[in-house]
Amino acid sequence: MSVRLNTFFMMSAVALASSASSAAYAQQSIALKSGKSTDLGPIYWVAQCRSIVLGIPDVEILEGPPGLTLSIREGMVLPRKQNCPTEVPGGILVAKAGEVKDPVQGRLIYRIKYKTKDGDRQLSNTYNVSLFP
Repeated sequence: MSVRLNTFFMMSAVALASSASSAAYAQQSIALKSGKSTDLGPIYWVAQCRSIVLGIPDVEILEGPPGLTLSIREGMVLPRKQNCPTEVPGGILVAKAGEVKDPVQGRLIYRIKYKTKDGDRQLSNTYNVSLFP
């Protein structure tokens, strides 16, 4: 009986580990039509739920399909990951497709550069991108 239980627990642990590792490699995807845009998420840097960013962060595309641009729309954002109760100065990262003549698929890798009271900081992220006419 104990051999069966141990085998069951070991198989369950392997199944959980497999699903956890595949979830870690799941990538975000966006699809845009020619001339359209989408919000990718909030941009902010906080310490103890207070913004420490000096000015607007810079966004830099390291790799991406031609015609895709990124910008930051200034505004107040809620730092949900840090469970902050109030909005802080920041912005929304926006992806925009230029004129697309043929469907394009590619990978977008970008970096956001923050100037903070504690020094310069950088974050990067990756998306799978599909652009359509």
